[in-house]
Amino acid sequence: MKCVCNLAVELIKSRGAHSLAPACRHGAEMCKELKTKVLRLTPPNSNGPSVQQERHADAAEILSCTVKALKEGHVVAVPTDTIYGLACLAQNSDAIRKTYSIKGRNGHKPLAICVGEIQEIYKYCKVMVKKELLDDLLPGPVTLVFERSEELNSDFNPFTSLVGVRIPDHVFMRRLCQMCEEPLALTSANISSHTSTLAVNEFQELWPKLAVVVDGGPIGDQSRLGSTVVDLSVLGKYRIIRPGCAFSSTVDVLQHKYALSEDSGQE
Repeated sequence: MKCVCNLAVELIKSRGAHSLAPACRHGAEMCKELKTKVLRLTPPNSNGPSVQQERHADAAEILSCTVKALKEGHVVAVPTDTIYGLACLAQNSDAIRKTYSIKGRNGHKPLAICVGEIQEIYKYCKVMVKKELLDDLLPGPVTLVFERSEELNSDFNPFTSLVGVRIPDHVFMRRLCQMCEEPLALTSANISSHTSTLAVNEFQELWPKLAVVVDGGPIGDQSRLGSTVVDLSVLGKYRIIRPGCAFSSTVDVLQHKYALSEDSGQE
């Protein structure tokens, strides 16, 4: 693939300036050698609800390039609202296998899916909670676990009837999911058991195995904890699988607003 290291995109606020930031110049020779497209989003910290609008021409080019790579069965690296992730199409079995291979991940450790809109969750999951609960937690740094539906690829986490679903609070990721029109498989951009990554240079050893690296700059959340993972597959109950970066606020919503009780797993 032809390297694109000098393509920059400015994700701007709705009332912000419309001028493009200087294009990314670093790593051109390295990028050429790896045959990996490194696409730079600017300004560096573009996640969160404050980003309302994109510089359409160049943003569309980066999104189109990333969607094309995903549709061709490749694995890409993307920024989220918590840490950097690796993504592929969840309905593509070969791409799923590539993702496990790239990370060196245990084949019995599940991946999550990522969608762009709350209504998409109902297509791939059997939701046991009120929609208002989903609205309160998503988009955000939370992974919600439900029973999977028959629509989801049978080769995706075939060892479990459950699936975790994310809608990151990140404008690029949400738009990417919308353009793909199918769920993305999402996992952290690192070698399995290594530290989560907050910048693209932290997982540079993976670049040769990726079709596209979307550089969104440093992730604002410095905790490296990743999303809070909560199982909502049992009616009226919740179970925290991973505390993550939004533990307290998530439990507060579940217990105090929706009166869910913690599932101890001892029944």
